[in-house]
Amino acid sequence: MLIPKKVKYRKVQKGKRKGLSVGGSSVSFGEYGIKALEPAWLKNNQIETCRIILTRRLRRGGKLWIRLFPDKPYTKKPAETRQGKGKGEVAGWVAVVRRGKVVFEIGGVPEDYARDSFRLIAYKLPFKTMFVTRNRGI
Repeated sequence: MLIPKKVKYRKVQKGKRKGLSVGGSSVSFGEYGIKALEPAWLKNNQIETCRIILTRRLRRGGKLWIRLFPDKPYTKKPAETRQGKGKGEVAGWVAVVRRGKVVFEIGGVPEDYARDSFRLIAYKLPFKTMFVTRNRGI
């Protein structure tokens, strides 16, 4: 699973997910990408599931780039616990995804194969997505 080795603060506040992605809104490394159309938190096990699907589809034919990392801890209080007594313990790690962020990129494969591969992982993602390609010549 993807988790950071070390963080400055053990627990963080929720923060805001609204607004557009500042960086990473275009395909930079590969030829094709999948872009988020809604804001969401992407858990580390969801990223790992998508990574496994894409690496099995690519075999040795292409290359995969994961454009985010789950560096934000989220907390959860135990079930059937009364209110109060402080914030709950860290339950997992998430990556904040804003609208317009390119989440995954692949290269070295035909476009129809890339489109089909991203369609498979779009089912696993908790937000609507769009297939994007690299702009050549601009």
